[in-house]
Amino acid sequence: MAVNQQIPLLMELGSPGRRAYYLPKLDIPSKPVDEIIPKNLIREEPASLPELSELEAVRHYTGLSRRNHGVDVGFYPLGSCTMKYNPKINEDLASLPGLAEIHPYQPEETVQGALQLMYELEQDLCEIAGLDRATLSPAAGAHGELTGLMLIKAYHEAGGEGHRDEIIVPDAAHGTNPASAAMCGYKIVEVPSDERGGVSVEHLRQVVGPNTAGLMLTNPNTLGLFDENILTITELVHDAGGLNYYDGANANAILGKCRAGDMGFDVVHFNLHKTFSTPHGGGGPGSGPIAVRDILVPFLPTPTVEKDSEDCFVLQHNRSKSIGKVKGFYGNFLVLVRAYGYMRTMGPKGLKRASEDAVLSANYIMERLKDVYNLPYDRVCMHEFVLSAVMQKKHGVTAQDIAKRLLDYNIHAPTVYFPMIVEEALMIEPTETETKAELDAFIEVMRNIAAEVLESPEKLQQAPYHTVIGRLDETQAARRPIVRWQAAETEE
Repeated sequence: MAVNQQIPLLMELGSPGRRAYYLPKLDIPSKPVDEIIPKNLIREEPASLPELSELEAVRHYTGLSRRNHGVDVGFYPLGSCTMKYNPKINEDLASLPGLAEIHPYQPEETVQGALQLMYELEQDLCEIAGLDRATLSPAAGAHGELTGLMLIKAYHEAGGEGHRDEIIVPDAAHGTNPASAAMCGYKIVEVPSDERGGVSVEHLRQVVGPNTAGLMLTNPNTLGLFDENILTITELVHDAGGLNYYDGANANAILGKCRAGDMGFDVVHFNLHKTFSTPHGGGGPGSGPIAVRDILVPFLPTPTVEKDSEDCFVLQHNRSKSIGKVKGFYGNFLVLVRAYGYMRTMGPKGLKRASEDAVLSANYIMERLKDVYNLPYDRVCMHEFVLSAVMQKKHGVTAQDIAKRLLDYNIHAPTVYFPMIVEEALMIEPTETETKAELDAFIEVMRNIAAEVLESPEKLQQAPYHTVIGRLDETQAARRPIVRWQAAETEE
């Protein structure tokens, strides 16, 4: 591992006697430590912790924060993740005391505003999806997938068709699709892509049958291509008695343009943290609501938000066919608040414009780069597209090398080596929030890198050069990761 800049470690800072805080004196009687903690668990010597002033601590953590890359710092074209700028006003909304400081155990009459927000957000999502009801409970996209598949399973079992144990998944699917299906107890049946980058209808006809529980599909798919045969595909599954699941991770491409329900899908999940404003990364927070067709409404998880006869909002827990709870309380509420604020600010026309601009940005970059990188599917893309570095590989430079070199230009790497059906894949999603000047700057960098491959390929093989940490030995990082601080060995 190459270290390009000295990294002061917290454990190596400070000096004995420095303090960053002072605890107030206890206002209750204290007990001896050995009366509170078992003697065998009490340390014999004080922990060797750093002693820092407040200024040292602040500088240390502020310095670390500056080393993080995010969409507020630089361009972040990570494919299939929609790392777009999120308006800060939505953070302000989520911090309002009437929303941020309420408790899920409060009586319903004291949180009518929160329940109304959830009720109206569900209606908005159903309108966008073209479906009938929704649940806001799932905490992430994959959690929404699992919840939707549980609904599909409950539906088939209620109809006396519990033998349906197969889920069809395209070879270009997001990895969570087969994983979620397997977690739900299904067998995975893979269907290949055709020469246009869509699902092979010919192969789908061969695998769909009496054991088909459903199909999981992203449209546009991970290649950034809208499937031209989508109505035929969903009809084939329905004719066989299966249901269609829409992975909404790429919904940022189609808002206001087309709806999953109109394409023939019965379940759809939305990643609110991708499409509707919540910053994400590092494990959360997330939210993956699902919308469903009427035939699946009885099986929705509890609770649901309903209106009573007096137009008050209530939580309904007693649903006889429900699959039960899938999340504590009612989902990640403040993520719902951010999404609600974003949707109300944008309105239908604004959401549609966002998708149009995202698609325009992707096609603009694709057209400007396809002469210096291989484009496996040369057709109009949607919000993202996939290039291949096969031409660069002939000179000893891989997609990973290109991704590492981008870091030197304060640009986050695109998704690499996915989808796996494209060799040396570079999946690029510019989103709608970047200016043309920023897109042009990215294009120039990518073209410069392509030129560097021809002039000095060894330069890319050692990149990055200007980041805190240089090129890692990734084999050792995976097999022997350093996950905790260790004191440097000193010579006697």
